[in-house]
Amino acid sequence: MKNSNVITIAVSLIIGILISFSFNNTYEISPDEYADGFEENIKVFAVEIPRNIKFADEKVPLNRFYVKEALERELTVNTYFHSSSIFLIKRAHRWFSIIEPILKENNIPDDFKYLAVAESGLDNVVSPSGATGFWQILKHTGREYGLEVNDDIDQRYDLELATEAACKYLNKAYEKYGDWTLVAASYNAGMNKMTKELERQQEDNYYDMIFGEETGRYVYRILAIKSLLEKPEDYGFYLQKKGLYKPFKLEKITIDTAINDIPAFAKSFDLSYKEFKIYNPWIRQAYLANKSGRTYTILVP
Repeated sequence: MKNSNVITIAVSLIIGILISFSFNNTYEISPDEYADGFEENIKVFAVEIPRNIKFADEKVPLNRFYVKEALERELTVNTYFHSSSIFLIKRAHRWFSIIEPILKENNIPDDFKYLAVAESGLDNVVSPSGATGFWQILKHTGREYGLEVNDDIDQRYDLELATEAACKYLNKAYEKYGDWTLVAASYNAGMNKMTKELERQQEDNYYDMIFGEETGRYVYRILAIKSLLEKPEDYGFYLQKKGLYKPFKLEKITIDTAINDIPAFAKSFDLSYKEFKIYNPWIRQAYLANKSGRTYTILVP
């Protein structure tokens, strides 16, 4: 019994020594060898800042170092946040075709489509404060600009109607400030806050003003998204056209009555309940009561 224990201990020691020797020899690489082995495969570059960039045809003063560095920060964040940026490019191909003509009809510069991207990533998200939809509209703001918002219906989820509501706000802000960059910043800060800051800081230019973290980065984030989505290849994104999300081909159906059973209604169009709600996310329940007899537009393929 004792001899057996001695042999076992001896064997264990020999195995330990062999493992230690093997480990040390396998991973004993000099710093120079380590660097040489990875130098050819890993290369991280700083993003290039556009020489000239405008928002809504208003020139960005890149000659000011603090403007250039702030833009560089947002370009770097979005360029190297690969998974998020890829989905922005994919979604933009689907949703810009809806947003662009509505902006044009309301005399809003086309660049404001990038504001919607900055707000929501082109997804019907809800913020901690309750801001909802692509344009992140608060409940009281939605109602103020003509959207129906209640437990059954929430038109902040209707991209066309929400874009129309956003345009009303943007035009109102432009009447007040006469500067589209300030309009964009006010979409984040609110007009009351923007007006107070303009008076307090005695400035009339967003780029020369001091804001909190969110509003201070807001316009630069929009500019970074614009740069990325206009020329994704310049930032290392090469997406095949077949990989982009295609716009939905939908037909508009007008109704002015109740729909008691949305799942059954969806099946009458050979749609699952889920697919129907993807096209009509503003219907928040499995029915549409419509007690007031309003006219609504439903989308189906």
